[in-house]
Amino acid sequence: MLLLAAAFVVGFVLLLYMVSPLISPKPLKLPGAHVVVTGGSSGIGKCIAIECYKQGAFITLIARDENKLLQTKKEIEKYSVNDKQVVLCISVDVSKDYEQVENVLKQAQEKLGPVDLLVNCAGTSVTGKFEAIEVNSFERLMAVNYLGSVYPSRAVISTMKERRMGRIVFVSSQAGQLGLFGYTAYSPTKFALRGLAEALQMEPLETKLISETSSVCQAEQVARVIVKDAIQGNFNSSVGSDGYMLSILTSGMSPVTSITEGLQQVVCMGIFRIIGLFYLGSFDSIVRRCMMQREKSESTDKTE
Repeated sequence: MLLLAAAFVVGFVLLLYMVSPLISPKPLKLPGAHVVVTGGSSGIGKCIAIECYKQGAFITLIARDENKLLQTKKEIEKYSVNDKQVVLCISVDVSKDYEQVENVLKQAQEKLGPVDLLVNCAGTSVTGKFEAIEVNSFERLMAVNYLGSVYPSRAVISTMKERRMGRIVFVSSQAGQLGLFGYTAYSPTKFALRGLAEALQMEPLETKLISETSSVCQAEQVARVIVKDAIQGNFNSSVGSDGYMLSILTSGMSPVTSITEGLQQVVCMGIFRIIGLFYLGSFDSIVRRCMMQREKSESTDKTE
């Protein structure tokens, strides 16, 4: 009986692996594709642009600092694989004026063709205790981190739906998977991105993807994973073992790209939840200990 059960499990798993490719999205071909990267003048955004350019894509970089954009353009062009490739730079604040964002993306599409891949990488952060953060910082972070992804996505999605082709990447972080001390202004903006990505996934567009990045990894490593998963059409993308565990723990009702991915979530959820509880206990202990040390230090200073 035990052997029969084991044989059934093995057969079921093999069936999943055989059926999985049939329901997975078609890979995106980057050679000749038009890739738009917001926040592309530095950090992960720049590394994503370089990675796509290495694979033959045409790049549109969007950021606020024109000087940085031009420097990044020169750096990216060193990785050209053919003489037809183009790097287009657009200096604009993607969080301020939707009509302006729409116009510049329309111009970019007139020059390089319809957008095949949009990577929303523009973002900023402010840390501190909740009561110590200025109220306008909450508004600014929501504008940059959330609306700064909504506006470009809104500007290209109609064309993507008409062509039945195109992918949108929302670059998030671990602070968009769990609340962290000091990130009360930043975390909600990244949680909002996840909700947007999940809601968009239900609309008739080939693939939307939210990428969860790990702060312990290098930007180049994160960029390679994001580009690879964007090509494959994976909805959830994680970097590192901690990122993988968090993506399983926070999967909830989020969509899966393959049956195999769903099976991994079902099998690993319980044990990862146990590990996660230990992590949460450790975080809470560290915060309490630091607060006690600070209070002790402040009381010592007052007595002196």
